Amino acid sequence: MHLPMETGRAMAHCFAMKTVRVASYNIRKAIGTDRRRVPERVIDVLNELDADIIALQEADRRFGVRSAALPPWLLESISPYRPVPLNVHVDSMGWHGNAILVRKEAEVGAHDVLHLPCLEPRGATMAEVTLGKASLRVFGMHLDLSGLWRRKQAAAVIHAASSRDAMPTVLMGDLNEWSAERGCLADFARHYSFAPCGRSFHARRPVARLDRIMHCGRLKLVDCGVHESAAARKASDHLPIWAEFGLG
Repeated sequence: MHLPMETGRAMAHCFAMKTVRVASYNIRKAIGTDRRRVPERVIDVLNELDADIIALQEADRRFGVRSAALPPWLLESISPYRPVPLNVHVDSMGWHGNAILVRKEAEVGAHDVLHLPCLEPRGATMAEVTLGKASLRVFGMHLDLSGLWRRKQAAAVIHAASSRDAMPTVLMGDLNEWSAERGCLADFARHYSFAPCGRSFHARRPVARLDRIMHCGRLKLVDCGVHESAAARKASDHLPIWAEFGLG
């Protein structure tokens, strides 16, 4: 008997290794490298990723009511994902563009938004997610273009993560850090390990590792990478990154 991929992954969580696959994706408000806004392309990429938890950046439109870049009815109808309910703005999916998607069968416990120090609006999100036997806490973020403010924002996220009870933790998002190991990367590295996913920006010709996934010592990195499909190279100016972890 051949099981659908989604069913097979859910059974793996329940009966086999305790593993979880996460991803981070700056979707640029669903505007692709051809400058067209096509939400369906982004959702196609999400489906290709086949992750259990996905942190999105630029998930809401910038002006007006800041409606979700991925219409809720469309996400519901053609993907296995649902957004963590942040209850911040009526028409938005995220908080300052940051959103967390989980598989529809996932259990979401505590969840919150983080207010980050900033000159321009910046924020982060947090959710505690259980899928089968695997539970972890996820932070999603999109940090500032300014190195000084990035470090202040990193400190705020680290403080928020360390002030909660012990739980396997992943931090991910668009850090906007062009250096290899300085600035906010050095700050995060004092507390977390980086998954060496690879270069994710620009989607047409990746030259920088702006998008990052970090994890605590309670998680064992199994595999990671950059998703470089033909669809991903068109759907946004960032490629999504992913990592798979074992919980031990």
